Amino acid sequence: MATNKRVFTLRLSDEVFDKIGVLAISEHRSLTNYIEYVLIKHLEEVEKEQGEIKIGE
Repeated sequence: MATNKRVFTLRLSDEVFDKIGVLAISEHRSLTNYIEYVLIKHLEEVEKEQGEIKIGE
């Protein structure tokens, strides 16, 4: 089943990638999956505090 997801490049130092990798392993996730998880979690926290983020307005 195909998914419709956008892809982008992160420009982070090797040290930052390595640190994210350590956290991903501790959560039993891939690096990509962990980054997605952290971003989604952050969006949820912001919307909880500030309300829904309006898109296209």
